[in-house]
Amino acid sequence: MADSSFDIVSKLDRQEIDNAVNQAVKEVGQRYDFRGTGASITLSGDEIVMTANAEERVLAVLDVLQSKLIRRGISLKALDVGEPKQSGKEVRLAASLKEGISTEDAKKISKLIRDEGPKAVKARIEGDELRVSSKSRDDLQSVIALLKGKDLDVALQFVNYR
Repeated sequence: MADSSFDIVSKLDRQEIDNAVNQAVKEVGQRYDFRGTGASITLSGDEIVMTANAEERVLAVLDVLQSKLIRRGISLKALDVGEPKQSGKEVRLAASLKEGISTEDAKKISKLIRDEGPKAVKARIEGDELRVSSKSRDDLQSVIALLKGKDLDVALQFVNYR
């Protein structure tokens, strides 16, 4: 019998991110507490920039954006938020989107599978994803449960289960 396998990836659904940002822009434009604060959100490539006239306001804009991302099923681990910076009369906050599993994270995940997972499971790093294979599908299910139970720094998805 051939080995069963699945891939561990960290991908972002660009359409969902775009929808979440658009919903956040709409809410910021309509909310009374953001009137006259110059609050705005812009998405350009892999960066979301939020601006407002005070640090508290820009953090409130970030909170609105995070709630919209969660509602759309996007993990906040994919968002790398910087520090608020004063720029003239406004405060800017940049958040970059993280996609793909870095080599260090892939090695951590692979070591975790080797140490705590079933012995018959093999994890192989392939670019920015991991391929996990085993003869037993039950072992693969236990690896997925193990990784979901751990608090890793990366938003993981499990795809190509066969």
